[in-house]
Amino acid sequence: MTTTSYTPAPPAEQPPQPDDTGRVVRIALWSARHRWLAVLLWVAVVAGALVAGGAVGTNEASDSDQAVGKSAAAERALVGAEWPGEIPSESVLVQSRNGGAVDPAEPAVQRLHDDLAALPGAADVSEPIGSSDGSAVLLDVDLAGGEQSARVEAAADAVARVVDDAAAANPELSIDQAGDVTVDEAVSQIYDDDLHRAEVISLPVTLAILVLAFGALLAASVPLVLALSAVVAAMGLSQLASHVVPGDDVVSSVILLVGLAVGVDYSLFYIRREREERAKGHGTYDAIAVAAATAGRAVLVSGVTVTIAMAGMLIAGDTTFASIGVGCILVVAMAVVGSVTVLPALLALFGRWIDRPRVPLVWRLRSRDDSPRFWSAILHPVLARPAVSFTVAAAALLVLAAPALGMRLGDPGIEDLPQDRPAIATYTRMVEEFPSEGSTHQVVIWTDNGQPLDRAAVNAAVHDLSAQVAQDPAFTLDKPLATNYSLDGDVATVDVPTGYDYSSPQAVDGLDTLRDDLVPETLGAIANTDTGVTGDTAWTADFKDLLAQRMPLVVGFVLVLTIAVFVLAFRSLTIALTAVVLNLLSVAAAYGLLTLVFQHTWAEALLGFHSSGAILTWLPLFLFVILFGLSMDYHVFVVSRIREARLAGLTTRDAVAQGITRSAGTVTSAAVVMVAVFSIFAMLSALDFKQMGIGLASAILIDATVVRAVLLPSAMALLGERNWYLPRWLRRLPMLR
Repeated sequence: MTTTSYTPAPPAEQPPQPDDTGRVVRIALWSARHRWLAVLLWVAVVAGALVAGGAVGTNEASDSDQAVGKSAAAERALVGAEWPGEIPSESVLVQSRNGGAVDPAEPAVQRLHDDLAALPGAADVSEPIGSSDGSAVLLDVDLAGGEQSARVEAAADAVARVVDDAAAANPELSIDQAGDVTVDEAVSQIYDDDLHRAEVISLPVTLAILVLAFGALLAASVPLVLALSAVVAAMGLSQLASHVVPGDDVVSSVILLVGLAVGVDYSLFYIRREREERAKGHGTYDAIAVAAATAGRAVLVSGVTVTIAMAGMLIAGDTTFASIGVGCILVVAMAVVGSVTVLPALLALFGRWIDRPRVPLVWRLRSRDDSPRFWSAILHPVLARPAVSFTVAAAALLVLAAPALGMRLGDPGIEDLPQDRPAIATYTRMVEEFPSEGSTHQVVIWTDNGQPLDRAAVNAAVHDLSAQVAQDPAFTLDKPLATNYSLDGDVATVDVPTGYDYSSPQAVDGLDTLRDDLVPETLGAIANTDTGVTGDTAWTADFKDLLAQRMPLVVGFVLVLTIAVFVLAFRSLTIALTAVVLNLLSVAAAYGLLTLVFQHTWAEALLGFHSSGAILTWLPLFLFVILFGLSMDYHVFVVSRIREARLAGLTTRDAVAQGITRSAGTVTSAAVVMVAVFSIFAMLSALDFKQMGIGLASAILIDATVVRAVLLPSAMALLGERNWYLPRWLRRLPMLR
């Protein structure tokens, strides 16, 4: 067999030594020798970021900032206009407890109407409206108080008291309330409770895993404290950044999630390596220098790779993704800076006291000088038959990824939220009985010359639109369409009921009908006006179109730059290409698992959710970027140990075996932390968090087991010396260190 096309790069670099003059080592030694100054500087940076961010506040993204595609122009017109004070409303649903008919004219319903109308906080109460099958009655209550939340909430509470009294006086009837105030409050409470539960559980769980990993409380606490300090600093910096890229409510949660993951991982890698060198008899400074040259360099490479992956969100063309990308970049950068600066200072400050106080039983188990037999037992057959191992593992991941080919994208509605909240359950039943109370398409009309709209022409066109909508099965119209005008009369809106869930195919068909036919034929004929259709259905459809356009760009951007970083870090094109392929496999497998779990109903009882039959619209791109970044943590660390052994003179196969077994404990501990934290999100009630948690946890688990223990070693064993291939024209590039 000829190998004329292959010229291996000479292993010119030597194994890291304490006198290594790399930048990471120099910074670590400076911090260790000036430990108190380094700690104080870190505290000052974190405090300064927090104070500066709090001083300027967050520039929240508006609806027009977040709108994309065909909805964007309509949203800009809405935001640019002044509107009369919004009148929030509450609806009261009356049904028979035995499933019988309810007459809008019966005395109990009329008394309820009169009691609601007598409330000082009720601006208007509609006449009772019966459902099409006669099984329910609806009363709409406009609340007084305009945009003054305190008065509106008081009015909603007054409505609730009337509803409770009516329900108590008429036990044969089910009388419940749902509306702008109560539903918004219930939804907010669900997400707030979920996030609070995740925060409360994740920190002690992470600390417990770190105690098991180190066997000592101080060593376990340092990674958690450093990760939280990086999170705090990043949150402050993200407030500053929001004045360049508008922020989103979800950014702080993502910063906590990513910051906790990478911050703990980086500190874990560094501390375990420093302890390993001390166990060999090295002094404090020598141990820190070797840890910096190995684990510290791996942290730097991983941080750069993760940052590149997160930067992919900046070119997604969406404000929310951009703000999340900025937040992730900031928290990863702070985690890297903390790991290569203040962490060596803390290790020098604590010295051997880092292993105090010891947890007796756990310490004895962790301090045994034995090889990781479990991973050695797995690696032996993998390296003995690498072709078979690689084929079987790759085929298994491809089979798991296959369902992703049928992935359907969509966003959950209120009916997909936990139905144990009274307002949510009432709203769901109300939409079933009165479809026009559900989601709507919002048609927007505005002038293109700054002059007020011709109201006579608009009203006539809306009348024509209403007549056509009433005849179209894509809509449910039980009363003529109404037109709302802005204060200066240059913008108007018309709400068109869908009659279906906003993400359903019927709602999308209705949107297309409005945009392509009905609106252009009616409102589009008015001179000097522009029109657009927005709303939840339009936002989802436009966002899907955006993802279809931008996803290839994001993937290409992340892959190309990741390959470049790996070439600079490991002096090997083969290592770079292998890393990209293996990470794509783990991401694809996570996509397939998500599709299996959440597009069907078999896992509903197991995970406690109501299937919407779709994967969140934003999740595939988000997961790709986050997973591609986070999974590189392990890959960089493991390949660094393999490369270190190879440069020490071992054969590639022996270097693979040694690198993976020596990194097994550290990487396993880091993976357990990530999987545990992400699994907490999978146990929350909101479908958004469940899908995100399952996607992240499953991909990290796959990456830390199948990829690291089977695919990576078998691939490197098959490639042999070709693992270190670097074209001659790339050998002049500087090394990332």
